[in-house]
Amino acid sequence: MGSSHLPRPLLVLFHGLEGSSGSHYAQAFADWGMSNGCDIAVPHFRGCSGTLNLAPRAYHSGDHEEVHHLLTKFKQVVEVQKRPGLLAAGVSLGGNALMRWAGEQGQSAQKIVCAVASICSPLDLSASGKAIGEGFNRQVYTRMFLRTMKPKAMAKLKQYPGLFDAQKLLAAQDLYEFDDVFTAPLHGFKNTEDYWRRASALPHMTNIAVPALALNAQNDPFIPSSSLPTLAKVSANVTLWQPSHGGHVGFPKGAIPGHLKAMPHAVGKWLLQHIH
Repeated sequence: MGSSHLPRPLLVLFHGLEGSSGSHYAQAFADWGMSNGCDIAVPHFRGCSGTLNLAPRAYHSGDHEEVHHLLTKFKQVVEVQKRPGLLAAGVSLGGNALMRWAGEQGQSAQKIVCAVASICSPLDLSASGKAIGEGFNRQVYTRMFLRTMKPKAMAKLKQYPGLFDAQKLLAAQDLYEFDDVFTAPLHGFKNTEDYWRRASALPHMTNIAVPALALNAQNDPFIPSSSLPTLAKVSANVTLWQPSHGGHVGFPKGAIPGHLKAMPHAVGKWLLQHIH
């Protein structure tokens, strides 16, 4: 709770691929919350807290069941503590999972959250998966992700021998190959194509019945601007912010190197307007 005795709204922030409560955007939102009368909770997806989870699964981009479980628990906390309301935001992978949840829930989401926001989220996973597997992205970002994802997967194999083909996983050169061996089969998908298609939030965004904000920079290296949602592909409850610059969860302001407070301030202010 904050320093004020009055209950504050609660914002649940879902992190991105291999992110955590220590990620720069989580820290930036925490700073914003302290200054703007809003408490922040950052739940960790399975395996991202520094401790290996016990089940034969991890987390994935369309994990709306996990989002539902967590938001339902947080809603109970909000009601017990008589807080003004529950808000939710997701960064990158976390934002796709959150929007996928909002689309899946439809009208039912209104009983749980006041508003949701996705930030730099790959709402069309096929387009983004292809983009991150090419050129500079493949050389830098794909390697960075696989550097932590492969050891976690191998630790999961120690827990559950025979869960997947270790040689194929170690040979994976991009997220497509990693998802084909690990993420897709562990979470009930046939293969990478099936996973990326069924986990994408975009086809479900016409069903969103709570105020929702989708923020995507047009120069995000992971997300082709041609794949971004248009007003025709989302419900009237969805607001689209698509600035020309901002990169992937950047949006720096001020002189170089700049600060990262502008994005949490803008998104947080938008969310707080919908507390009821």
